[in-house]
Amino acid sequence: MTPLELVLATLIISTILYTLINSLLNPAPRGLPPGPKPWPIIGNLLHLGRVPHHSLAALAKKYGPLMHLRLGSVHVIVAASSSVATQIFKTHDVNFSSRPPNSGAKHIAYNYQDLVFAPYGPKWRMLRKICSVHLFSAKALDDFRHIRQEEVLVLINALFQAGKAPTDLAKLLNVCTTNVLGRVMLGRRVFGDGSGDEKSEEFKQMVVEMMVLAGVFNIGDFVPSLEWLDLQGVASKMKKLHNRFDEFLNKILEEHKESNGEDGHVHTDLLSVLIGLKDDAEGEGGKLTDTNIKALLLDLFTAGTDTSSSTVEWAIAELIRNPKLLAQAQEELNQVVGRDRLVSESDLGQLTFFQAIIKETFRLHPSTPLSLPRMASESCEIDGYHIPKNSTLLVNVWAIARDPDVWSEPLEFKPDRFLPGGKNAHMDVKGTDFEVIPFGAGRRICAGMSMGMRMVQYVTATLVHGFDWEMPEGQMVEKLNMEESYGLTLQRAAPLVVHPRPRLAPHVYQTNIV
Repeated sequence: MTPLELVLATLIISTILYTLINSLLNPAPRGLPPGPKPWPIIGNLLHLGRVPHHSLAALAKKYGPLMHLRLGSVHVIVAASSSVATQIFKTHDVNFSSRPPNSGAKHIAYNYQDLVFAPYGPKWRMLRKICSVHLFSAKALDDFRHIRQEEVLVLINALFQAGKAPTDLAKLLNVCTTNVLGRVMLGRRVFGDGSGDEKSEEFKQMVVEMMVLAGVFNIGDFVPSLEWLDLQGVASKMKKLHNRFDEFLNKILEEHKESNGEDGHVHTDLLSVLIGLKDDAEGEGGKLTDTNIKALLLDLFTAGTDTSSSTVEWAIAELIRNPKLLAQAQEELNQVVGRDRLVSESDLGQLTFFQAIIKETFRLHPSTPLSLPRMASESCEIDGYHIPKNSTLLVNVWAIARDPDVWSEPLEFKPDRFLPGGKNAHMDVKGTDFEVIPFGAGRRICAGMSMGMRMVQYVTATLVHGFDWEMPEGQMVEKLNMEESYGLTLQRAAPLVVHPRPRLAPHVYQTNIV
């Protein structure tokens, strides 16, 4: 053994011994919720399994809907019922409004300078207000309606031109949602139409890689004394991915600054607004910096593209598996819209059955199956159990929406449950009914919920209205792969490859594309 290897081995052994002694000298506080017995040093990390939201749901059946785990040296509280979620998001919402330290925020999200991971306080409120006013308000969404319409037409054209060739719907959906956000945020498309576009494929892979890495339970986050070892290589991968995103965002920022004002052209997109706000007097949240702007763009691109496109993909997959439901939705669209034009956003409010399909998709396939972690700022009590200060909170959104005490036949895709007269007709997905909270709830509910809802509803309605959907030759609907690929977001394990068959009047598909 070389001297360097000897020093390294000594450091590793010393670190492990320190961690073990520290855990023995600092036993868990009394009165914690029940949970499985932790192992020395790593705690319950092995209990998480390959798909944590599944493993935690199974553990909740044994230990109850409020559960305690020790991941390394960190106390983790897991909520798995709507009643517990109600207490967290209503009674104790302020106490759980900050995020715990984590490697994703540190190494990818510009060291907590973004909206998603920023500590609850003045800076977070400033970033949230900027997004609420300039991007997600009802007026802003209406102002950008033409962009959504134009990019959905590009999608429809690409599907129409596909003919009988198998079509990677996931890729086209990602291009559509990314270009919508690109035009809203930057004033221009990020990609072409997605057909053979290497840049779009690379960006999709970057986003998926980010979501996968962010969903990993990194040992260094839970055993701080082992962080420097980067045992899983997660931190190293995050740093490399951050550099790729940073290069992408720096280029966008510089091009935007240079082009703004050229030939009398002034941008009216979000990035121009953000650049303008940099010159404003410093407010309670401090000055807006280039780093804040890049971090905000990173949030919006990653959270706004992958979540919307994957939810639409799940919806179409469920309808392919349930042809009677697809036919029923198409009949409703025929009655409300007809077959001589495409559905518009203004039609969506009249589509009762279709809206039930969207709710059921969000219930069965929430884009974020485990809510983004929160941290207890102070000790508190929930259901008579002690919740320690600085403990991490996870809400198993996926498990709550499949609770058999709330949902009849919870594993079945049954939109009828949300129709008038149905058992769950009164429930919505916007954070006030804690039985189904795909966007989270409370102060840190997803900032882009309103835009995400519009995109998912409009794109899905257009695909259902405009096409019949068939499996590639030789594949049976019954064998359609519905397995999940776990990351921070709920991806399909296998992208949805289908044959779209146009079902409307031919002239509908010949609309001019911008």
